[in-house]
Amino acid sequence: MNWQRIVDLLYREMASGIVATSLARLVLAAVLGGVIGLERELRHRPAGLRTNMFICFGAALFTILSDALAVKYLGDHTRISAQIIPGIGFIGAGSIIHTRGLTTGLTTASTLFVVASVGMATGGGLYLTAIFATGLVLAALFSLGHLELTFNLKTLLTSYEVTGGSVEEITQEVNRILEGRHRMMQNVLSGNTGQHVRLQFDVSGCNRDQKELLRELQASSVLGSATSLGPVELE
Repeated sequence: MNWQRIVDLLYREMASGIVATSLARLVLAAVLGGVIGLERELRHRPAGLRTNMFICFGAALFTILSDALAVKYLGDHTRISAQIIPGIGFIGAGSIIHTRGLTTGLTTASTLFVVASVGMATGGGLYLTAIFATGLVLAALFSLGHLELTFNLKTLLTSYEVTGGSVEEITQEVNRILEGRHRMMQNVLSGNTGQHVRLQFDVSGCNRDQKELLRELQASSVLGSATSLGPVELE
């Protein structure tokens, strides 16, 4: 008898148009959050596919519950959904870290904040708004980074590896090259292979400055070799 009542209750609930609408909104929220999360995953960011999908899905679900429970129990329709913003702020603060003398994770935190708003828009039935916002976020994430590099608007922290006879000799030569650019080596590491000394270090500067620095390092007669190890992943 109890099982039959449960089945009948579930059947009546599934037959309701409200439930079908809610499920459609949750599926759309998961898709939109997953699309943004996939871009973050491809860039090897800490908050990737699952994180963005869950946040978007959860924000949509809380928005739906906020309205549904207010109707059932005659409460404030925005009471639950209003708590999404401080909750996302707490998660975003956890993604911001201070390392190597620089603050990173700001883009990740901002993306999580926007993803939550996309979930709220989807949960509230604003489908076109949510889809448009997702497209705009993806366009910004894909294109603005390339524009910053192309027009030398962004300061990069790039790693280099050079080789030579001794640490003192390499350090003196690299500092001589960097002096004219008013730059300093950061996070210096060294190792001796028995045949030569390897020195790794980071230098900050825009994309154009990094290319010119690499050419000068490779043209040096003191250094055995000079290689760019690529930019340190910052946001």
